[in-house]
Amino acid sequence: MSLIKRCVAEGIGTGILVYFGAGAAAVTLMIAHGTKPETAFNIGIGALGGLGDWLAIGMVFAIVIAASIYVLGRVSGCHINPAVTIALWAGKKFPSSEVVPYCLSQFIGATVGSLLFAATAGMDAVLIGGLGATAPFPGITYGQAILAEAIGTFLLMFVIMGVAVDERAPPGFAGLVIGLTVGGIITATGNIAGASLNPARTFGPYLLDLVLGGSNFWGFFPIYVIGPVAGAVAAVFVYGYLNSDS
Repeated sequence: MSLIKRCVAEGIGTGILVYFGAGAAAVTLMIAHGTKPETAFNIGIGALGGLGDWLAIGMVFAIVIAASIYVLGRVSGCHINPAVTIALWAGKKFPSSEVVPYCLSQFIGATVGSLLFAATAGMDAVLIGGLGATAPFPGITYGQAILAEAIGTFLLMFVIMGVAVDERAPPGFAGLVIGLTVGGIITATGNIAGASLNPARTFGPYLLDLVLGGSNFWGFFPIYVIGPVAGAVAAVFVYGYLNSDS
């Protein structure tokens, strides 16, 4: 496939991820608007609170990611995540000349996905749902949020290496396993820092929130770059070490 086609695929896949995944988080907040959380730790998520809401959001991400991998994987590899692209490049699994085009396509796709969600769900999606933007929850420090994002993305990238990159992986299961992994990570760690695991997934809602008059979350953006990139790169090298002959 040409680089242009692959970049278009990356943009479409990331847009779908943000529209449906981040959109599900926004809808959860919109549905719960006006309800009183039972505990302070439930602030910022929906009426069910805790794992109930995060399981629902996680399953949307799981389904959308699995579907995108099966549809777009043969075109672009379906990275749909700059942290994944950068980690594959760091591990010499992806060419240097294509890192920037892939990442730009992912950021653009995420922005378009967030814009389309705002267009279809209305201003409540911005003013109440924050377009599903990620941010640390009450009591979570900047460092804790970075660590949570790094650990979550480490697991995601570790699984990607095992089921999609490694030539010994059994065929046909990559989309399902990767999607379910993301869903599990979101369910378990969502109430720490939002479980973005993906700089582009956070970038799109942040930009559109700012442009459309919502909250300004940009002070948190380094969390969702440093954590995911560090975790993904670490996973590539740990996987390589564990599977080396020496």
